[in-house]
Amino acid sequence: MINRKSVAKGVALAALLLGYTSAYTQSYKKVHKQAIVVDTHNDVLINMLEGLDIADNLKGKTHSDLARFKEGGVDVQVFSVWSDETYGKGKGFAYANRQIDTLYAVAARNPDKMMMAKTPADIMQAVQQQKLAAMIGVEGGHMIEDNLNYLDSLYSRGARYMTLTWNNSTSWATSAMDESSGKVPNHQKGLNDFGRQVVQRMNELGMLVDLSHVGEQTFWDVMEMTSKPVLVSHSCVKAISPHFRNLTDEQINAVGKNGGVININFEASFVDPDFAKRRQAFIKRHQAEVDSLMQLKRSNFAINSWLVKKYPKEAAAMRPSLSLLIDHFDHIVKLVGVDHVGLGSDFDGISSTPQQLNGVQDFPVITKELLARGYSEADVQKILGGNFLRLLQANTGA
Repeated sequence: MINRKSVAKGVALAALLLGYTSAYTQSYKKVHKQAIVVDTHNDVLINMLEGLDIADNLKGKTHSDLARFKEGGVDVQVFSVWSDETYGKGKGFAYANRQIDTLYAVAARNPDKMMMAKTPADIMQAVQQQKLAAMIGVEGGHMIEDNLNYLDSLYSRGARYMTLTWNNSTSWATSAMDESSGKVPNHQKGLNDFGRQVVQRMNELGMLVDLSHVGEQTFWDVMEMTSKPVLVSHSCVKAISPHFRNLTDEQINAVGKNGGVININFEASFVDPDFAKRRQAFIKRHQAEVDSLMQLKRSNFAINSWLVKKYPKEAAAMRPSLSLLIDHFDHIVKLVGVDHVGLGSDFDGISSTPQQLNGVQDFPVITKELLARGYSEADVQKILGGNFLRLLQANTGA
C-alpha cells in the first residue's frame, strides 16, 4: 500500500528543493550580472586577422564572439596582441599594429555592441551603455623590437599591458620556457639594463607590467624595481600543477605584497597536473585522424573541436573538473587574500578547458562555483573584475 503521508512529504520536499535551486540559480546569475566582469586575456584577435569576424556566430570555430561575450556577462575583454618569435626585428611592431587595426575596425563596425577602452572612465562608460569594453594587451616584448619609441606608440594606441616575454626570450628579458629548460646560462637570466629601462618606462606611462610567461629571475628582477603593482594576466598555481608557466607560492606572496593581481588561466594543462598524460593517450587513440586533418592544414582549434565532437565522452572525461580550476583561486586567496586574483581565461589561445567552460558564454559558472564555496558577493565581485579595475587605476592614475 502507498503511504500517502510519505508521498506528500516527498512532494513537499521536492518542491522545497526545486524552489531553493531556482532561487540559488537566480542568485548567482544576479551576482554575475551586477559585477563588472573582466577577462584579462583572450587570443581571438589572431582569428580575426585570419578573416573571422567576432560579430558573426563563431560557435564551433572559436571560444569567442560578440553574442557569447554578452551571454557570458563579460563587460571588459583585454584582447591579446600576440606573435611568436618569428616576428622579430622588422616584423613584430608592424604585426602588432595590424592586430590593433583589426580590433579598432571591428569596434567601428559594431558601435552598438562594443567600444575601445583605455581608462577606468572608458570602462564605466561602456558598462553604462551596455557595450563590451575592448582593451589591448601586448603578449610578447619582442614586438617592441628593442625600441622604447615603439613601446610608447603601442601605449598611445591603447595597449594597457605588455607581457615582457612570450615563450621566447627577448634580448632584454628571459622567458619561463627558456629559463626552465636550461637554455639560458645563469649569468644571462633576468632583465638586463635595457630591460630595466623598459619596465621603468612602462611604470612612467602607466602601462601594466605583465609577468605571465617570464622566467623566475626576470620575475624577481621586476619585483625588485617596479614602482607600480604588477599584472599576471594568464597563469595558475605551481603548487597545484607544476607547469613551468605557473607561479610558485613565493612568487604569489610577492605579487600580494606588491598589490598586484594574478589572473587564472583556463588552460587544462596549467590547471591539472595529469591532463597532459590523458591528452596524449586521447591523441594516440585517434592519431590517424589527427594526421589526416593536419595534412588538410586544419588549425589546432579546428582539429581539437572535431575530435571533441566525434568523441564527446572521451573528451569530457579528459578535461579537468571546474572544481580543480577553482582550487587555484582558493590557493591564492588563502596565501595573499581575495584582492589579488582574477580571471585570465586565455580563451582562443588554449587547446582544452575545464568542464563546463566551453567558451566565453560560460563565465557565470565561475560565479556559481565561487558562491557555492562560500565566497561573499563582495569578494566574488572583486575576483570577477574589481581587482583588475583597482590595478588599472593604480597604474594609470586616471
